[in-house]
Parts: sequence; structure tokens; C-alpha cells
Amino acid sequence: MTTTRRQFIQRHAVAAAATVAAPLVFAQGAGAKEFRLGLITPAGHSWNRAALQFGEALKKESEGRLSVTVFHSGQLGNEAAMMQQLQSGALDMGWIQAAELGSRVASVAAINAPYLVRSTPSVAKLVKHPAATKLLEVLPRETGTIGLGWGITGMRAVFSTKDIASPTDLKGMKLRINPTPVYRDFYQMLGAAPTPIPTPQVFDAMSNGQVDGLEADIEFSWNQRFDKVAKTLLQMNALFMPFAPLVSGRIWQGLDAKDKELIRKLVAQSLNAQINDIVTTEAGLIDKFKGTSIAFKTASSFNPDASIQEFDKLWLPKAPQIAELRKAGAAL
Repeated sequence: MTTTRRQFIQRHAVAAAATVAAPLVFAQGAGAKEFRLGLITPAGHSWNRAALQFGEALKKESEGRLSVTVFHSGQLGNEAAMMQQLQSGALDMGWIQAAELGSRVASVAAINAPYLVRSTPSVAKLVKHPAATKLLEVLPRETGTIGLGWGITGMRAVFSTKDIASPTDLKGMKLRINPTPVYRDFYQMLGAAPTPIPTPQVFDAMSNGQVDGLEADIEFSWNQRFDKVAKTLLQMNALFMPFAPLVSGRIWQGLDAKDKELIRKLVAQSLNAQINDIVTTEAGLIDKFKGTSIAFKTASSFNPDASIQEFDKLWLPKAPQIAELRKAGAAL
């Protein structure tokens, strides 16, 4: 065989091998996916830490094939905007408050009802109870998203620029609240005037007297240092605000069964860590508040029975799931 002929055969053999190999390389990369995950909490918040932990675990267990980029602090818009993006498939994942979901689906708002439980450790147990997790089953039909569980905040407290000692003292107060209908109705029943103000403006609104106080969870409140503009911290032991990790239904249907199973497993692990984080660190944050000049008070002597009856009269027809959640909470 001549040298020229040999070179011709070798070149064509290499070209043929490359043609065969190309589809193999493409097939290996076909399942690669970078998920965009949005949430409204600031960097360093327990929700963000859990989201980052989930992303790291997913990248490791998929050997880099699946990854997550976390957009915190509402970089992709508020929760209403992110829900629209999830529905269209423009956003892959969102960790969304129950308040936003409950404003869209009344049955999901049941998780925000007052006095389901009276302590943060009980919140940690309730959100894992079937009565709570099955609330998420309506989301694919009602919102076009897949709910993968519940994460938590601790029980919410009221920070007041006035001296207060009981929920009855909220009467007549201009109170910044999360604008979910459940919270609005509950605080109106106590005689407060719910005042919606964007979160970044709350500190100044309390400083200049635009509002008399706000209600929020302990972790967020310590990060924002609301003790510097409030005289009293009243632990209400009434409300908590969970969040649900959501996946766009459009994205979810394009994943294979193994990837879905992996995502569910790793989200569950991250939620467990986040819940344990809140339960274990809240006591330390409370001690920090007690070490400031703020007057720290609890509503432990307040009898909520009348408030529960009034609230349930209004909300049970809208969200009968509240009854099952109350039963579950009472057993914890």
C-alpha cells in the first residue's frame, strides 16, 4: 500500500470515529441542567443557607450534571412575580412563602391559621404531619407548580413602639403585617389596623411613627435589629410562616424519574436541616433580644379561645383543612 493511500485511509478512519463519538458526547451532556432558584430572603437567612446546601448536594450527587444558582433577596422579583415565572417555566425553582400560596389557594392558607400550635418546636413537627404536607397536593392543578415540602420560620412576635403586654393591647395600633388574608383578618379581630409596608421600609416607618409596630419572626427581626426602634417585644405564640420549595410544573415534566427522586430526597434533607437550625438557634436569638434594652414579654397568660372561635367562624368555610391541622397540632 502506498504512503498516500495509507494516509487517506487513516484520515477517513479518524473522521468516522469522530462521527460515531459525537452522539455519545452529546448524550452524556443531554441531561445537564442548571436550575435557577429564586427566593426573597436576604443572604445569610436560614432559607438561603438551605437553598445553597441543596444546590451543593445536588451538584455532588449528580457529579456536576445538575446544578443550582440561587437568586436571593428578591433579585428575580417579588413572590408574585416569581410565581408567574414558575408557571411559565421561565424560573425553575422558587422557595415561596405560604402567604403567597394562600392568597392564591384558600386551602393552603390553612397553614397560616392562628393558634395551630404554640411553640417553634411544635411548628417543626406540624409541617411534617400529613395534614400539612397534603395541602401541597393541589398546587399542580391550581398553580402549575410542584410543592416539595415545608420549611419554617419560628413563631412570630410583635415589635411595638408602645408598651404592650397582651394581644388585647394591639387594639388601635397601626401594625405592619405580612399582607396575607389570614394575618389581616386575625389582627383586625384583635382590633389592630393592619398596615402593608414593603419590608425594606419597615425600620424607617417605625422610626418616624408611620406605624406603631410590626409582626415578624425572631430570626428576621434580629437580622434587621427591630429592637432598636421598638420598646416592647411581645411573643404572641399564635402564628408562623412556613415556605414551600416549588418546582415549575413545566420543568418538572421534563425531568426523568431518577432526577425527580434525587431532587425530592435532597430538598427533604435541606428542609430538615433548615427546620432543625431554626429550632436550635431561636433560643439563642431570644437571649440576645433579652440582652438589649427592649422589654421582652410573652402572651402566655392570654386565653385565645374566643379569638380561635371568631377566626374559625370566618375561615373554616373557606379552608376546612384548618380543623384537621388544629387536631394535629393539639396532639403534638
